Amino acid sequence: MNRAEHTTRIIRLLQSASANAALYESGHLQVLRLGNQLFEELGALLDACGELSLIVVGDELIVDGRPQEYSLFLNRFIALLNGRGIEHLKLLRGITRQEVENLIGLLSAAGQTGELASTDHLRFGWVKLPSEAPPSGSGDEERCAAEVLKDLGRKEMERFSEIYQAVQRRQKLKVGGIAEIVTGFVELFRREGMPFLVLAALRESDEYTFTHCANVCIMNLAQAMALGIEGQQLKDIGVAAMLHDIGKLFVPEEIINKKGKLTDEEFEIIKQHPVRGARYLMDTPGVPRLAAIAAYEHHAKFNLSGYPKLPPSWRLNLSSHLTMISDFFDATRTRRSYHEPLALDHIMSMMLDMSGSALHPGLTRNFFRILSDMKAP
Repeated sequence: MNRAEHTTRIIRLLQSASANAALYESGHLQVLRLGNQLFEELGALLDACGELSLIVVGDELIVDGRPQEYSLFLNRFIALLNGRGIEHLKLLRGITRQEVENLIGLLSAAGQTGELASTDHLRFGWVKLPSEAPPSGSGDEERCAAEVLKDLGRKEMERFSEIYQAVQRRQKLKVGGIAEIVTGFVELFRREGMPFLVLAALRESDEYTFTHCANVCIMNLAQAMALGIEGQQLKDIGVAAMLHDIGKLFVPEEIINKKGKLTDEEFEIIKQHPVRGARYLMDTPGVPRLAAIAAYEHHAKFNLSGYPKLPPSWRLNLSSHLTMISDFFDATRTRRSYHEPLALDHIMSMMLDMSGSALHPGLTRNFFRILSDMKAP
C-alpha cells in the first residue's frame, strides 16, 4: 500500500469512527474497534513519514500539499471538517491513543462551537502563509532584495518574450524555458522571502504580457505555498499560471490593445482565447495537464457564469481558482492602455463583493491573509 492509499484508508477510518461515535456511546464495541484500527493505521503512517497534513479550503481538500480529486467520500469528509470549523489539521508522529479518541469525539460533535485545542501531536489551525518577517532596519535590505528581483525580472522577461514570439510564429513552445522561469521564482522566494517584492519590481516593465503572466504566476505560487503545496505540484501551478493567457496570442493584436470599448463581435473573439489556449497546450508535448485546464477555466468564474459556458455539474480545478484571483488582482492594479490602476483598498473591496460568485470565497479569504502578512506595493 503506497502513502496515498494509506492516507485515503486513514481518512475513511476517521470518518467512519466519527460517524459511529455520533450514533453510539464512546464505549460501544464498534467505536472502540474503529478507534483501535485508526490508531494502528495512523501510527504506522506517521512512523514512516513523520506527519499528515490536511487542509480544507472551501470544498477543496489538500493532503500533504497535494489537492485531492473529487469523490463522494472526500466530499463528506470535507463537510465534516467544515462543520467543526477545522481548516488545517496536522497529525504528528507519536500521537497517542487518547489524542486519537479526542479527535474522533471532536469530529463526532460537528456543529458545536468552542475553541479547538491543539495537543503535542494533534494541531489545529487556520490556513495561513508561513511567517516571513519583513526586513528590519533602514530598509536597505528590502531595496537590495528588490534590485535582485528586478534584475531577475529583466532576464526572465527576455527569455519569456522569445518563447512567446516563437509561439506567435507558430513554432514549438519551449516548455523547458517556462519551467526554468518558475523554478527561478520558487528558489528566489525561498531565499529572499517577501514574494510581493517581485510584484513591485516587475510592474514597472513596459512588457505587459510578461509582467501580467509573471505576476499571476508569483501570486499563484504565494497562494499555493500558503496552502502547503510544494514540489512538482507547486511548479506545475506556476507553469500553468505563466501559460494561462497563451490563447490571446491567437487573437488579433488590434483587439487585445484596443483602447475603447470592445464591440460585441470583438468580445466574442476575446472569449475564444481560453479554448484556443487550452487546445494549443493539449497539443504541445511536455506541457503539464494542469496548464491546459487552467487556460480553459480561468475565466469561468466560481459560479460558472463566465466563459466558456460549462455545465452546472462542472468542478473547477484548484489551480483555476487561484488563477482567477491572481488574474483579477493584477489586471486591476496594473496600468493598461484602457484604464488606470486602482487603489489596493478598492480592489480588495471589489474582490470581497465578488467572493462566492466570481471568486472562490475560501481562497479569496486566504489571499487577503497573504496580503495582510506581506507588504504589498
